[in-house]
Amino acid sequence: MNQTSNPAALDKLKLRIQALRAKTIANGCTEDEALSAAAKVAELLDRHDLSLSDVELRASPCERRVYETFRKKRIPLDDCIGAIALFCDCRVWREKNAAGENHYVFFGLGADVEVAHYLAELIDGAVRAELGRFKTSVDYSRFRHQQRHLANASFALGMVASIANRLVAIKASRDQVNESTGRGLVVLKTSVVDAEFDKLDLKMRTQRSTSRMVSMTAYEAGGAAGASLAINPGLGKSLGGSQSRTAPKGS
Repeated sequence: MNQTSNPAALDKLKLRIQALRAKTIANGCTEDEALSAAAKVAELLDRHDLSLSDVELRASPCERRVYETFRKKRIPLDDCIGAIALFCDCRVWREKNAAGENHYVFFGLGADVEVAHYLAELIDGAVRAELGRFKTSVDYSRFRHQQRHLANASFALGMVASIANRLVAIKASRDQVNESTGRGLVVLKTSVVDAEFDKLDLKMRTQRSTSRMVSMTAYEAGGAAGASLAINPGLGKSLGGSQSRTAPKGS
């Protein structure tokens, strides 16, 4: 595919994303601040897309962006990765690297995969930080030692399920606003990504969902933690922390 006719705008957007990435939990900002930055980056992405003509969007190259988990087993982010890809109009799949560790591959337009990687990084860090806090809580101290692995997994699952539900709701709200412009922006982007994805001729395998035992006390605590994160300031008050939380099928 030809390069987009406005590479400077894309480079500027990526620089803004990199600046926001610097505001990570590891650098001292809170989860609310980190996920507020995620909402800001979604706003920047929408402005970027709306500034492009249909011809420019069709000419934009698709890219891959890898998010390393540095783990050979499942991590909590697994249950949110699909919502992140949906939020960013990307495709995503999981592969193993040379060390046998899982990583996610985001595929889509350049700005979209950059945002998807950024969101994965933020949410992964937020879940780890909140789980660390949960382990110091009175509720956690009530679990017997042999129950704590289940409690940890249940808390993380509840949190990522809550965040995933909110990302899907925010995405629907964003799409509705963008469609009001009179352009089929979402449909156009999807058609571009799908066409390029088909050219990859990947042999994708759908993983069957398995039932998981959960501690509802820990799951609900995780859901409350996820609902409390401010991931959508300025994107519509109706999508605040009151989003309902539904356990994934089979949990």
